[in-house]
Amino acid sequence: MSFTSWAELLAGGLITGGIYALVAIGLNLQYGLMRIMNISHGEFLMLGAFITWWANTALGLSPILMMPVAFVLLGLLGVAIHALCFRQLAARAPNVDVFEARSLMVGFGLMFAVQNAALLAWGGDLRGYEYLAEPVQLAGMRFTANKLLIFGVSLVLCVAFIALLKFTLLGKAVRALMQSPTGAQLVGINTRRLHPLMFGVGLGLSGVAGALLSTTYDINPSMGEPYTVTALIVITLGGFGSIVGSLAGGLLLGVVEALGMHFSSPSLKMLLSYGVFIGVLLWRPNGLFSKKR
Repeated sequence: MSFTSWAELLAGGLITGGIYALVAIGLNLQYGLMRIMNISHGEFLMLGAFITWWANTALGLSPILMMPVAFVLLGLLGVAIHALCFRQLAARAPNVDVFEARSLMVGFGLMFAVQNAALLAWGGDLRGYEYLAEPVQLAGMRFTANKLLIFGVSLVLCVAFIALLKFTLLGKAVRALMQSPTGAQLVGINTRRLHPLMFGVGLGLSGVAGALLSTTYDINPSMGEPYTVTALIVITLGGFGSIVGSLAGGLLLGVVEALGMHFSSPSLKMLLSYGVFIGVLLWRPNGLFSKKR
């Protein structure tokens, strides 16, 4: 293989990894902050994709314009879901372990509910549209413009969210709750406001990921499930509760998949992902990027 071919292969993996990181950050935020293992997370990516597709095909709106709209709509939906479901569970659970188990069951219920609602609304056929599909030459490599858009927006959002957590008062409150929920509440951090807000932000990021994916791939009501599984693999790679680890893990998994599929077969994609997942669990169960204590 030539240098250009290697570069294109690695860049393709990073583009895919950008989406993985964006989805994983939202799920990791929910688990790291609230201990909610939201198994329905990918279904809200699917909703973001369908909202963007419908706005483009029915109203002629640009997907770029719909990305912040998808973030706001899915964020508000997330706040409502947290208030209706997870806040009630937290109030009735005797301890965090019981809450985690119950929230997992609620997540399964939400997954099937959202999938079937999408089936009723849009049917089960593949949907898609063309947007920025023209090829672009970049440093001797050839990509479609929509894939460069996916990588650029994903990376900017991930870095911006990490900066928000690191440099703002809100971010410090979130990190404090991740490190010591009891201690954070003792110094006056209001979890009744912060939890639904961050749950909504997590779903909002998933919605933006869906909007980005709709510009490149066909969409359907079952498209979200693989991304939930992939997000779980990514946050295992990066470490539960580590947002920077989610970014690094997402990019790493994208590159591993790209290289593995090139040298084996595209049909082995999930086998490669699960192989990495099991290997990391056995070698470093706290994640590749977690700090040793």
